[in-house]
Amino acid sequence: MDSSLAAISLLLFSLFSMVSTSTIGVQYISKLLQIQERERAPPSFQVAAVRGVLHRLLPSHSSAFEFRIISKEKCGGEGACFIINNHPSSYKSGAPEILISGVTGVEVLAGLHWYLKYWCGSHISWQKTGGAQLFSIPPLGSLPRVQVGGILVQRPIPWNYYQNAVTSSYTFAWWDWERWEQEIDWMALQGINLPLAFTGQETIWRKVFQKFNITNSDLDDFFGGPAFLAWSRMGNLHGWGGPLPESWFDGQLTLQKKILARMYELGMTPVLPAFSGNVPAAFKDMFSSAKITRLGNWFSVKPNPKWCCTYLLDATDPLFIEIGRTFIEEQLKYVTFLSMNVFCNYSEHFYCLGLHLWSEYGRTSHIYNCDTFDENTPPVDDPGYISSLGAAIFSGMQSGDDNAMWLMQGWLFSYDPFWRPPQMKALLHSVPLGKLVVLDLYAEVKPIWISSAQFYGVPYIWKALLERDLDLFGMYGILDAIASGPIEALTSENSTMVGVGMSMEGIEQNPIVYDLMSEMAFQHKKVDVKAWIELYIARRYGRSSPLIRDAWNILYHTVYNCTDEAYDKNRDVIVAFPDVNPSLISSPLEMYPHYGKPTSRRAILREKKNAYEQPHLWYSTSEVIKALELFIASGKELSASNTYGYDLVDLTRQSLAKYANELFLKIIDAYKFKDVDKVTSLSQKFLDLVEDMDTLLACHDGFLLGPWLESAKQLAQNEEEEKQFEWNARTQITMWFDNTEEEASLLRDYGNKYWSGLLRDYYGPRAAVYFKILIESVENGEDFRLHKWRREWIKLTNNWQSSRKLFPVKSSGNAVSISRSLYNKYLRSES
Repeated sequence: MDSSLAAISLLLFSLFSMVSTSTIGVQYISKLLQIQERERAPPSFQVAAVRGVLHRLLPSHSSAFEFRIISKEKCGGEGACFIINNHPSSYKSGAPEILISGVTGVEVLAGLHWYLKYWCGSHISWQKTGGAQLFSIPPLGSLPRVQVGGILVQRPIPWNYYQNAVTSSYTFAWWDWERWEQEIDWMALQGINLPLAFTGQETIWRKVFQKFNITNSDLDDFFGGPAFLAWSRMGNLHGWGGPLPESWFDGQLTLQKKILARMYELGMTPVLPAFSGNVPAAFKDMFSSAKITRLGNWFSVKPNPKWCCTYLLDATDPLFIEIGRTFIEEQLKYVTFLSMNVFCNYSEHFYCLGLHLWSEYGRTSHIYNCDTFDENTPPVDDPGYISSLGAAIFSGMQSGDDNAMWLMQGWLFSYDPFWRPPQMKALLHSVPLGKLVVLDLYAEVKPIWISSAQFYGVPYIWKALLERDLDLFGMYGILDAIASGPIEALTSENSTMVGVGMSMEGIEQNPIVYDLMSEMAFQHKKVDVKAWIELYIARRYGRSSPLIRDAWNILYHTVYNCTDEAYDKNRDVIVAFPDVNPSLISSPLEMYPHYGKPTSRRAILREKKNAYEQPHLWYSTSEVIKALELFIASGKELSASNTYGYDLVDLTRQSLAKYANELFLKIIDAYKFKDVDKVTSLSQKFLDLVEDMDTLLACHDGFLLGPWLESAKQLAQNEEEEKQFEWNARTQITMWFDNTEEEASLLRDYGNKYWSGLLRDYYGPRAAVYFKILIESVENGEDFRLHKWRREWIKLTNNWQSSRKLFPVKSSGNAVSISRSLYNKYLRSES
């Protein structure tokens, strides 16, 4: 790292407080923290797990580090910490050079990451977003020494939360143990110690419902398919994409045991699921007197009972507590393994931990997630009734685990007007103080802690949503809010904050946002984002330059400075094509006389029935195109960097996607003027652009369709399962639920992706169908044939979902040359 960056690094370090920051909320959960500390894996097991991470990350330097687990008392306060020291024996040849200590394995690995970032100038990202930049790390024997007395960095608050209930389907659906192991390594290095652990729960549910005389065949219609389990778990739908094959239950339960074992080895606190009231249809017949409500239609074209309108058991019914207790007990139930009384963690090393071999998960961190009221509004708003619901939900957990704590999403308080202050208080105060923690799910945009008097005294976790389900692929972020929001919440009067976290609905994008957000778990003061980005650039690419710094300065003030509080930032035309009569789409002549200039910042497509999600802008496209110019100009210096390759492709894709939105509006304008030649030429230009973007995306592994489909098929045990899993994978990213021959599903493009293969094979042909009918309507002097468009689009979709066509799993092409070519072809005149 050069001297200027080292100076910036020291400036950042000067911001770290060495005084533990405590809140009222931390005091409320102190008893559980003490229990978790007593039940943590022995230090030797945590150190062994840490060494495993180092070996997988940097095997060449395995001997350069020594790791130790220390007590909280050595942190200079009540909280957890990591300490980085020069090793006392480093002067000896072959001896370790750096000693890293921490309260748990997670803190130790966070310390390792901190050292690699700020003393060695390295960078760690997901493989799909460029992977790890480690070539800047000096060779053995010459690692940088830290200051005398070492570096101590404390957690200001105990927890760093990770995941969202739907991440399990959007991203994790097809992961095997190898990919999960990489993710757990990444989590630990980021300091994440409170992850959701939802894998394999369907096997537990089968065991639970069997105790209530519900057969496995009854549950075939209850569970969704592998790619839709998140929404069947939440009671949004049932049966769609299923039934689950027997191999799925066995394989996922085995995988969950490995996941949990590794998390516990590292000192993490995995959050397990709890019963939320969602029951199979057969349950209503079996228990006819139970208080069971059939829920309403969830985004289906017609309320087809085959897929929609699931059943919810009222929390005040005695069966609710009984099922809740059974589910917790079934996860934790144990048996004694002969006379050895040992628990082996199912990892490849077969470390043994504790005194028992549990039949299922084996142990618990005592924290359970339950979101009964997320998109399921209570039938009446009487506070007394709501209080009884909350108390019953918690009783179900506590009856299975005396030390249970309920973790609940606070999203409902943000979007549902039902939850006024009396109703919020009734729910939040229905559980003993310290036994409920709320996730402030969208705190970087709409922090509920501010408007709810710190959630009325209940502990909460400040979370950044980062990406919603309709924003799974696009450059987006609010870096300033992330760098300051958690600190403002932490230092506010009577703060009940107990953690920070990330609640994205899909991962493997916008690595800069995740890097900064993860770091906030160890920050005590607001971060100087400009200085932080200076370091980020050098770390991510292994070097910096004036051009790339100027480019990132633009991105910081544009795509990563979204302050308009609007949802669905990146619903671009290519990946979310409008199912609407073109006459209802506003004219670009009115809206965009100066496309790309600061005076014209938003792309709005209007239609009377709101059938089209509006792509909009919160930044000047001309400024971002200027950043792209600078990126391309940096190619000679940075082209060997895989991280640079990802960022270049992503930025080019972002710029072309916004250009495509404008091009589409010009086509619509020509249609309204009945200019068939212009409609034809511009439509062809749009289709060429889609093909060109597909070629661009093929330049990096992070933008390929092939791995998603192949990973689905690799989990299959036979040809029938392979077809089912591939259909699930194809359907989730296109149109799903219940389209008819002439009516598209409301869940079209729900989880869309900018992936090479998907553009060329699906999005392009779909647009071609629309433009063909558009041209025909002008040529024949007739209205746009919307029903014909829908029939052909839906037929195309059904055929594509059933196709078995193969797609590349490895990238090809030169990102710099292709980006430069597409910039010259489409964007030069717009800058």
